[in-house]
Amino acid sequence: MEVNGYTIEPGANLEGVDLEGVSLVDAKLWGANLTGANLSGANLTGASLREVDLRGANLEGAALADAYIVLANLTGTNLKDADLQRAALGSSKLTDANLESANLSEAHLTNTDLTGANLAGALLVTANLMHSNFTGANLNGADLRDSVALGANFTNANLTDTNLTAANLVDAILNGANLKGAKLTGADLREANLPNANLKGDYVYLDVGTLGAANLKGANLEGADLRGKLLNRANLAGANLAGANLAGAKLIFVNLTDADLTNADLTNAKLMAAHLYNANLTSANLTGANLERSNLELANLTNANLTDANLTEALVRDANVKDAICTNGTQLSGVVAWRE
Repeated sequence: MEVNGYTIEPGANLEGVDLEGVSLVDAKLWGANLTGANLSGANLTGASLREVDLRGANLEGAALADAYIVLANLTGTNLKDADLQRAALGSSKLTDANLESANLSEAHLTNTDLTGANLAGALLVTANLMHSNFTGANLNGADLRDSVALGANFTNANLTDTNLTAANLVDAILNGANLKGAKLTGADLREANLPNANLKGDYVYLDVGTLGAANLKGANLEGADLRGKLLNRANLAGANLAGANLAGAKLIFVNLTDADLTNADLTNAKLMAAHLYNANLTSANLTGANLERSNLELANLTNANLTDANLTEALVRDANVKDAICTNGTQLSGVVAWRE
C-alpha cells in the first residue's frame, strides 16, 4: 500500500514522515517505526498497530476507532481530540501522552501505562482500565462513568471534577489523589486504597455504592452522606467523620480506632464487632445502633444518644459516658466496665 510516496506495511520505517489527514483505514502497520511522525487528522480506523513505535508522534484529531494498538509505545504522543472509541491499547505505554478531550469510550486499556498522561476532559465511559497505571495523570473533568478500573493505580492523580459514577474501583489505589468535585455516585470502592483522601461532604459527590474493606485510614469524611452504605471491614482508623450521616450504614468489623465521630448520625447503624477504641463519639446519635461485641475502650461518649442501642457484650472499659442518654430499651447485657 502506497500513500504519499510511502510504503505502508508491517515493520515499515516511517520515522518523521508527514501523513497529515491521509486515509489509512484498516492499515497493517504492526511493528512499524512512526516516531515523530505527523498523523494529525489521519484516518486509522481499524488499523493494526501492534508493537508500533509512536513516540513523540502527532495524532491530534486522528480517527483511531477500533484500532489495535496493543504493546505499542506512545510515550509523549499527542492524541488530543483523537477518536479512540473501542480501541485496544492493552499493555501499551502512554507515559506523558496528551489525550486531552480524546474519546476513549469502550476502549480497552488493561495494564496500560498512563503515568503523567494528560486526560483532561477525556471520555472513558465504560472503558476497561483494569490494572492500568494513572500515577500523576491529569484526569480533570474526565468522564469515567461505568468504567472498570479494578486494581488501577491513581496515585497522586488529578481527579478534580472527574465523573466516576458507577465506576468499578475495587482494589484501586488512590493514594494522594485529588478528588475535589469528583462524582462517585454508585461507585464500587471495595478494598480500594484511599489513605488520607479528602472526601469531605461538601468536597466530593460521595454517594458511593460500597466501601467494604476500603482503606480510608486518616481520610477526611467530615459531613459525608453515607446513609445505608456498606462499609463492612473498612479501615477508618483516625478518619474524620464529624457530622457524617451514617444512619443505617453497615459497619460490621469496621476499624474506627481514634476516629472522630463527633455529632455523627449513627441511627440504626450496624456496628457489630466494630473497633471504636479511643474514638470520639461526643454528641453522636446512636439511637437503635447495634454495637454488639464492639470495642469501645477509652471511647468518648459524652452526650451521646444511646436510646435503644444494643451494647450486648460490648467492651467499654474506661469509656467516658458522661451525660450519655440511655433508656430502658438500651441493651447492656454483658457490657464490660465503663466509667462516668
